[in-house]
Amino acid sequence: MAFAGKVWRLLVGIKDGLALLFLLLFFMLLFAVLTARPSPGVVRADGALLLELDGVVVEQASAPDPLQMLLSQSVPVREFGARDLTRAIEAAATDDRVNSIVLDLSGFFGGGQVHLQDIGAALEKVRAAEKPVFAYALAYSDDSLMLAAHASEVWLDPMGGAFIAGPGGHRMYYSGLLDQLNIRARVYRVGEFKSAVEPYTRGDMSPEARENASQITTALFEEWKAHVKKARPKADIEQVTTDVEGWIEAADQNFAQAALNAGLVDKLGSWEEFGDRVAKVAGKDDWEKAPGAFASTELEPWLADNLPEQNGQPIGVVTIAGEIVDGPGGSGTVGGQRISDILDEALQKDLSGLVVRVDSPGGSALASEEMRRAILRHKAKDIPVAVSFANVAASGGYWVAAPGDRIFAEPETITGSIGIFSVIPTFENALAEWGVTSDGVRTTPLSGQPDLTGGFTPEVDTLLQAGTEDGYRRFISLVAESRKMTPERVDEIGQGRVWDGGTARQLGLVDQFGGLDDAIAWVASEAELEDGDYHPLFLGGPVDPYASLLQQFGAAQAESQSATFHDLSSMIALRQEQSGAQMVRDLDRLLTTRGAQAYCLECPTLPARATAEQGNWLEGLAKLFAR
Repeated sequence: MAFAGKVWRLLVGIKDGLALLFLLLFFMLLFAVLTARPSPGVVRADGALLLELDGVVVEQASAPDPLQMLLSQSVPVREFGARDLTRAIEAAATDDRVNSIVLDLSGFFGGGQVHLQDIGAALEKVRAAEKPVFAYALAYSDDSLMLAAHASEVWLDPMGGAFIAGPGGHRMYYSGLLDQLNIRARVYRVGEFKSAVEPYTRGDMSPEARENASQITTALFEEWKAHVKKARPKADIEQVTTDVEGWIEAADQNFAQAALNAGLVDKLGSWEEFGDRVAKVAGKDDWEKAPGAFASTELEPWLADNLPEQNGQPIGVVTIAGEIVDGPGGSGTVGGQRISDILDEALQKDLSGLVVRVDSPGGSALASEEMRRAILRHKAKDIPVAVSFANVAASGGYWVAAPGDRIFAEPETITGSIGIFSVIPTFENALAEWGVTSDGVRTTPLSGQPDLTGGFTPEVDTLLQAGTEDGYRRFISLVAESRKMTPERVDEIGQGRVWDGGTARQLGLVDQFGGLDDAIAWVASEAELEDGDYHPLFLGGPVDPYASLLQQFGAAQAESQSATFHDLSSMIALRQEQSGAQMVRDLDRLLTTRGAQAYCLECPTLPARATAEQGNWLEGLAKLFAR
């Protein structure tokens, strides 16, 4: 009996110890969450604003998904909202607590040209206020050069380099692979230029797609060169892009020196040397004595200390950024149901107008129509509705713009792609090779259809193609009504063709050049509101308070996984990983059954919008074929 009592006391002691341990862990986690939120209390009274852009610039940063991080055993690339960066930089231009800005672009993945141009314009305001802008990186490519061009001094690590690749490149085609696997990709599309289906039906680019892609990439590159040349006149872009071998040989194969000779950068030096230079302007860091340390304030506390004003009447702004999908959507996507719910909830607010901000290559036609109808419910309240295009507003991204009273875009915006398609794989030939066949009885030609294993009947093919054509007719009728065109004219400039913003304006698909602020100002003018009498109200609720902790955790994990992240060799390796990840996404698009798609596959995409799975692309490919 005494022995049993001792065992019982031991078990109770273990239980109490575990309870205390879990309670301690809970309060530690709670403390970490609360202290992880940005606090304006750590804004320095004097120093630089440090923008460590170790990620990708997007229209709207998505909150980290802890479940996705756990399942993928990797971390997503950090996202920076373009509006947040612009607001932070513009505030620094007029705030005496900031005497300079530092751009650390060593881990920069890039962003769309429209966003980078807006950030560059904000940096010019800082320089106009006679505050220097310093930029540093281990290696520069197109996007980082576009930002660095606005710096007073551009520094490059002597072990690094800089290059200009320009838009364009190759994509993968899977027709040969599908033939070998005996998988039949059944394609239903409308649009001579709707090349989104070509990777599944061809082994190369069609002449129509090549013509369209050439026009788009040329327009984008000309805009990029004009922007960089204006900000940095001494940059010899012509030599760097037309005589790469001669440019490198002239510097005795020293890539960093070649970048200096071409005027892409101003100085070569280590981070410590760069920091010592910045410290002469920003001041020494009294808190940290590490070599190259300088007084600085980081982005998050600075944003927390510079919240936007909320004076006057609200003008609603809803953001549609990412691929459009049915349902609520997830990280990096736009769920038609979620946006529709946000807009319907906003009907209860006394909005003076609505601005729809679009940065999307499209996606589900059904979800696009769901959002369009929700926008129409706001328009029925007799308030002005404007649409603002960011980098991409194509296919379904243009569909949702149809209700707008006025459409704003930039010359670098990619839009159009008015077309519709669906791709459905069937496996009757592949299964027959393994001796698997199907048979049965039907009461109608549609009985048991669609049959992915036994194949489609001719009637099903006819039905699906008819549905696709009906969707296209609806698409062009919506555009024709909103743009005051005939359906025949919309069909002529539609056909799935993609346009740059300048051409789209000439064709009447866009009303005027301008950004989000211009669209908000136009709505205010239509609502007869003066400056100071209105403010933008971004719809969709506050940012998840736990996001800051997850972002910090993700940043720490990413740093531990890759210490020297972005020299030239790692840039090349990263592009290789992206090619593999693109293959997984392409095949997933084929093998995952979806409805009719208004999606622009040929539109440029960000290098790493949702790359939690990117490092495991071989595993992802294996999972696809294991379905």
